[in-house]
Amino acid sequence: GPSGLTVAGDLILKGHDVTIFEAFHKTGGVLVYGIPEFRLPKAIVSSEVEGLKSLGVKVECNTVVGRTVSLDELFEQGYDAIFLGVGAGLPTFLKIPGENLIGIFSANEYLTRTNLMKAYLFPEYDTPIIRGKKVITLGAGNVAMDAARTALRLGAESSRIVYRRSRTEVPARGAEVHHAEEEGVEFFFLTSPVKFIGNEKGRVVGMKGLKMELGEPDDSGRRRPIPIEGSEFEMECDLVIVAVGAGANPLLTQSTEGLALNNWGYIIADEKTGKTSKKGVWAGGDIVTGSATVILAMGAGRTAANSIHDYLTLGW
Repeated sequence: GPSGLTVAGDLILKGHDVTIFEAFHKTGGVLVYGIPEFRLPKAIVSSEVEGLKSLGVKVECNTVVGRTVSLDELFEQGYDAIFLGVGAGLPTFLKIPGENLIGIFSANEYLTRTNLMKAYLFPEYDTPIIRGKKVITLGAGNVAMDAARTALRLGAESSRIVYRRSRTEVPARGAEVHHAEEEGVEFFFLTSPVKFIGNEKGRVVGMKGLKMELGEPDDSGRRRPIPIEGSEFEMECDLVIVAVGAGANPLLTQSTEGLALNNWGYIIADEKTGKTSKKGVWAGGDIVTGSATVILAMGAGRTAANSIHDYLTLGW
């Protein structure tokens, strides 16, 4: 992803041998699986990666570090320093009735199928994806905007964003909200899903929602949504995209001894260096901060690259 590519680019220029290990069949992380083509053409990412390869960076795809190979095994193979930029790709779900119905995707899967697996180019690519006509996206972050706008491009007649707080609390960038509205995405604020409705074939056909009002601020500093009794209503839909955040993927962290994590499963790393509690290991990007921006991940990568260079030349 962005932090790992930054580390690789900086360290190869400083004279070190660099290998990127990527779990997917393509490098780029969220740049290729998360951000849609209409916002970031994949040819640009590919060009950047090819530039790194031309400098001498080695790339090994289809390698899930933590499963295919462990950190300790990489050290045994002769690597002197390791940077972890594995992102926060564990989908968060709502845990409400009907969430297992056909036609309910996590935003992570929906965008990965569309972007990385090129479902938007069907039949040139045969990646299966449900092309809903009446689409509901739950959440109002940047990822939700991407999902709702993608649904329109895949033929949706209506694309609605349902968010439990008001417009003021929307976490997405103002420009993203503006573009979504400009393209016809409808917003249902102060609305919380309580149940998904399915047909006899197990497919989602509707969602029961509940109107909310805002109370006192919660731990995030935003006003807490409070249900309004007796305000339940139903919305028709044939596709639901759950975009209410993501968590730390535990594949690598659970299989690595000596790596300190916080209460949410994210890696604890020094802000000024990116160093973790495990000697020779640095981390940065969403696996440290939680879901954030590409530019913050790249900044963390640069910080870590400088520290890794110091370590390789001066010591820990």
